[in-house]
Amino acid sequence: MKTRAELKEMAKQQIKGNIGMLFVIALIIGAISGAAGAIPPLALVVSIIVTPAFSISIIRVYQELARSGKKPEAKDAFAGFDDFWSAFKAMFLAGLFTFLWSLLFIIPGIIKSFSYSQTMMIVAENKGIGARDAINRSKAMMDGRKMDYFVLGLSFIGWGLLCCITLGIAYIWVGPYIEATMVNFYNDIKPAEATAEDNTVNAETSDI
Repeated sequence: MKTRAELKEMAKQQIKGNIGMLFVIALIIGAISGAAGAIPPLALVVSIIVTPAFSISIIRVYQELARSGKKPEAKDAFAGFDDFWSAFKAMFLAGLFTFLWSLLFIIPGIIKSFSYSQTMMIVAENKGIGARDAINRSKAMMDGRKMDYFVLGLSFIGWGLLCCITLGIAYIWVGPYIEATMVNFYNDIKPAEATAEDNTVNAETSDI
């Protein structure tokens, strides 16, 4: 397993020379989401349809950078719409399960959110996968890695403060840096899925 420093260094190399197009993709997604969300009747449609699809689009861009070094293109902003239904169901169920756990206590909800954190990564990589299957694969992959994920997230706090100080300008680089690092984390823990998958094949019978 790679260290946080290694995951971050890989991310820096992956986004190097690609910041401009990654920014363009972010602008396209932000402009469409913002414009549609500004119209009250469309706000709900945006949250239901556009958000899951764009989430998959962003993940796929960084997955390609991590695996093949493929240069991102503006059209990649819409790559997630070819698997909207899987993305919608997975995002909805993961959010619902997290909410239900949070009704017990805040801490269980947070822990479960870590368990489900790789769900959209899995959907982006496995077109047409069932929502419960993706969620249970995420749970298996995150078994024993929740603290690693938590600490990795905490390590970006300083970068978040920098974005605030620069009024968001630093996010042009920080955003892709964080996204790429999280995809690298997913790729790093993914081999564990092979051994854990036997325990998640019967996903429908497992607890949420």
